[in-house]
Amino acid sequence: MSNPPEITIRLARMKFRSWHRGTREADYMIGGFFDRYHGGWGEQEICWFEDLLDADDVDIMAWALQTQDAPERFHGPLLDAMRKLDYVSI
Repeated sequence: MSNPPEITIRLARMKFRSWHRGTREADYMIGGFFDRYHGGWGEQEICWFEDLLDADDVDIMAWALQTQDAPERFHGPLLDAMRKLDYVSI
């Protein structure tokens, strides 16, 4: 079953924003995470990631590397998956 047009557009925007962050490191981390996990996302996960994309790259990377605590709204299974860093292939 294919995604509704609205979801398809949102996913396309998220993919672009994930891979065009401004630094190669952030692109690999955020874009790689999106590529690896977005296929199984529902509305809640999509909203979480859209919110994440509004954060600064240095903050997202610090949260993933656990050098800085993420805001409470980001805590949960998606942040846990991001912290594994097993989706970054260089």
